[in-house]
Amino acid sequence: MPEFLADISFAAVVTDHRFPFAIACAILAGIVRGFSGFGSALVFIPIMSALYGPQFAAGAFVLIDLAVDAMLVPGIWRQTRWREVWPMAAAAVVAGQFGAIILKYSDPVALRWAISAIVLAVVAILASGWRYPGRPVLIVSLAVGALSGLLGSSMQIAGPPVILYWLGSAADVVTVRANFIGYFTLLSLGLFWTYAAREIITAEVIALALMTGPIQVFATWIGTRLFHVASAKTYRWVAYVVIAAVALVSMPVLDGLWQ
Repeated sequence: MPEFLADISFAAVVTDHRFPFAIACAILAGIVRGFSGFGSALVFIPIMSALYGPQFAAGAFVLIDLAVDAMLVPGIWRQTRWREVWPMAAAAVVAGQFGAIILKYSDPVALRWAISAIVLAVVAILASGWRYPGRPVLIVSLAVGALSGLLGSSMQIAGPPVILYWLGSAADVVTVRANFIGYFTLLSLGLFWTYAAREIITAEVIALALMTGPIQVFATWIGTRLFHVASAKTYRWVAYVVIAAVALVSMPVLDGLWQ
């Protein structure tokens, strides 16, 4: 067994006083993603950053997200417009190298303040209903990909720029969904290697991801079942409220809640 893997200690993760909060976070993130179709990172990252720090949160999330997306790719391969996905993903991975530097060397408290502020801004934009009104063009796709990669690598908030960009396109829903999955799979793969090279993926991060990831996947499945109980509009607004509340309570000024 490689020495790196030999350092993984599940007992240390489970006995940590923060672990019950991590489980609750995984469940909440999964349910929000399942019934709204988005928002897992917007829930997971602020809470896990408050518990373990931004680097730990980002590393664990990219592992979980990569596993989930990899399971979905075979089903969407033919529906994906790869000519649109590849350039955006390439720009995102390049910009992600700078985001990883921000994540690695920034003050954790300052980064957490930035995460909370960006999450609240994202919720406000999504709730307003604004979308990019034009058709996807290469130069805009590269810019969106770069912004997504920078936010994704530094804070694991890669989704909003791409969501706002592609949801306003004239493409059908099946194609847009496939593009999302294809793009985030490529981005997660690129960020995994970026994080590993910068030692952000540690044995402790892997252990936490393995312990919480399956729970989050199951919670996502539960969320999809809840989706059919009420209208999509209702659940989107529930998601907005939950995400905004998470961003507020995970601010550094309220760290006493997580002790």
